[in-house]
Amino acid sequence: MKLTFPQRLRQWMLLICCAVLTLLDTGAKAHPDSTEVDSSAKSAILIERNTGAVLYSHNADQPLPMASTTKVMTALLALEYGNLDEIVTVGLNAYGVPGTSIYLSEGEKITLRDLLYGLMLASGNDAAVAIAEHISGDVDTFCRKMTHRAAELGCTDTVFLSPNGLPTNGHHTTARDLALIAREAMKYDFFRQLVSTRRASIPWEGRSYHRILNNKNKLLTDYEGATGIKTGYTKAAGRCLVFGAKRGNLEVIGVVLNCPDWFNEAARLMDMGFANYDYFAALSCGESVRMLPVSDGVKETVSLCAAEDLGALIPKGHIPSLEYDMPDSIPAGFVAGDVAGEARIVLGGRVLATCPLVYSEGISQRDYSFDLQRILQLWQNQPEEIPQ
Repeated sequence: MKLTFPQRLRQWMLLICCAVLTLLDTGAKAHPDSTEVDSSAKSAILIERNTGAVLYSHNADQPLPMASTTKVMTALLALEYGNLDEIVTVGLNAYGVPGTSIYLSEGEKITLRDLLYGLMLASGNDAAVAIAEHISGDVDTFCRKMTHRAAELGCTDTVFLSPNGLPTNGHHTTARDLALIAREAMKYDFFRQLVSTRRASIPWEGRSYHRILNNKNKLLTDYEGATGIKTGYTKAAGRCLVFGAKRGNLEVIGVVLNCPDWFNEAARLMDMGFANYDYFAALSCGESVRMLPVSDGVKETVSLCAAEDLGALIPKGHIPSLEYDMPDSIPAGFVAGDVAGEARIVLGGRVLATCPLVYSEGISQRDYSFDLQRILQLWQNQPEEIPQ
């Protein structure tokens, strides 16, 4: 059928409109996630420490070797399973391990605390083996424990085959996984102190002088608020860095893997984070938010408290609201820790974070014996009449 000119014109207009809509739809789907950024690192991520929220990422789920940043997990397990003051006897396997070393001798006795300084400041590969054997008996068992612990933390693509990160086929992690491990380690006060130490000395058995340990993390001297955490390098892994900093309420943790300008790139990512985000700390665990009336109880009021810390990552310049969902009063017969309501951080109509509200104590119902005892107490407290 031959089309008239107006029909052909309408057909062409329809085709053009379809093409435009297709291009627009394709462009929308191709738009990257708001946290995705370009980076000189092969893989990178920056997270907020309290919530774990991702600020920026680049190929964050690509499995890669991670060199000595492996030692973050080694230190974490040492803290979870060991005692800082216990004595470690160095075995033959820890003597002469290649790469960076604190020059342990077979049979040397040293505290776990000092081994951790040798591990994280001087990046001692021999210290890693000594710690692994002390905690688990042998390196293979320790590495299985490392991999298992990573999975417990939510790491989906991490396999540890050494406690120090020396090149081994199949030994890998991702920037996202490594950030999760570092976040867990930074919950320990000693770990925070350890990785922020610039210089330390530890005993050297059999010698009249101490080992001097210097931290290789330049951010500790060059970046405001830097908190650590660990450098790493092998030819296979490239330059790897787990880093962190805190300014005001906002604390960040980041990872760059295979990054030629590791310190500069870490500083750039953190600068972006501090320039664009804040952390809103709303409630602390155990903080009281309201005294609630109690009916028919042995007490008349009870405090409602936050069951955990409540906070949220927010864009710079925005002020969220704190909302509560709780009853006006409560009948007696509850125990401490029972959930009574919820606190929420809300921004622009969107709930950013929630926290249960719980009773600070249990209050039982009044009974006959309680009422009788109360009457007797009131009667006993009545003033005696003075005779006229």
